[in-house]
Amino acid sequence: MMKLYNLDGCGYCAMVRDVMVQMSLEYEKIEVPWPHQQRKEVYKVSGQTAVPVLVDGDVILDDEYEIIDYLKKTYPVNS
Repeated sequence: MMKLYNLDGCGYCAMVRDVMVQMSLEYEKIEVPWPHQQRKEVYKVSGQTAVPVLVDGDVILDDEYEIIDYLKKTYPVNS
């Protein structure tokens, strides 16, 4: 299952969450703390403390536009 490292109140994270909801994708939302120095888990995964970060198997993305592009290419919606 995909993991989204998220911070509620982060507009960039909200962009990714909105797309995932629109696409009916299941994911685990992992909340990170507000202070960057406390974001040890997301740092371990991505090498940085900014969010959003998406982990999908071996794929790790840390830019909201790259994440959205990846989701649309990898999980196309069947109409």
